[in-house]
Amino acid sequence: MGVRSAAYGLYANRVLHRLPAEQLPRHVGVILDGNRRWANYHGSSSDAGHRAGAARVAEFLGWCEEAGVEVVTLWLLSTDNLQRPAPELNPLLTIINDTVQNLADRGQWRIHPVGALDLLPADFSALLKSADERTRDVDGLTVNIAVGYGGRRELVDAVRSLLHEHHERGTSLDDLAQLLDVEHIADHLYTRGQPDPDLVIRTSGEQRLSGFLLWQSAHSEFYFCEALWPDFRRVDFMRALRAYSQRQRRFGG
Repeated sequence: MGVRSAAYGLYANRVLHRLPAEQLPRHVGVILDGNRRWANYHGSSSDAGHRAGAARVAEFLGWCEEAGVEVVTLWLLSTDNLQRPAPELNPLLTIINDTVQNLADRGQWRIHPVGALDLLPADFSALLKSADERTRDVDGLTVNIAVGYGGRRELVDAVRSLLHEHHERGTSLDDLAQLLDVEHIADHLYTRGQPDPDLVIRTSGEQRLSGFLLWQSAHSEFYFCEALWPDFRRVDFMRALRAYSQRQRRFGG
């Protein structure tokens, strides 16, 4: 470890230890942005950038555990990304496949896929469901793997699921219109049963959510970091936690 890395490590430890436990987030959402830009800066292929980003994931989850985070949602692939040409999309799916397998094999975290799995290749969707099943009883950090995810698509799927449920119950459309409220929608989201994200981080300097956790992030705090995802360090995460702890959260206003 170099002198600079050691110094950053000590600084990150100091930041973490000074953060009040009651002011740390339970659920952190992350938009892992900047892999392709990282590859361009290093004269590498896009695949190399995505692999460098994938290599950062387990380390990041360890930092989250260290900070007492209970749920992490990682946006790895959007519904828009699924429209990429096969020569670009297939290697990316392979990288995500390997990443999910490795995370599940650790037996350390509860892996939960969130997204429109029906839009994914059948074998890839089966892998995600298998990782979910294999880690269902793991008593540890819940890791939502957002693949084939889009905020608008999630809301459509939630409403569709709600309508199917009440159709099977024999609920009339008029009755459903009378009883429908916010909680009915929330109970059909991909993340149902989980706390909404307290903190949403986006790397690479982009300052937009792009539809990430569109419903759930209504009261989230946002942190935009200049670092590209493969370069995102523990000290960057600690700074995000410190910024979060210093904000006065205003739910609904």
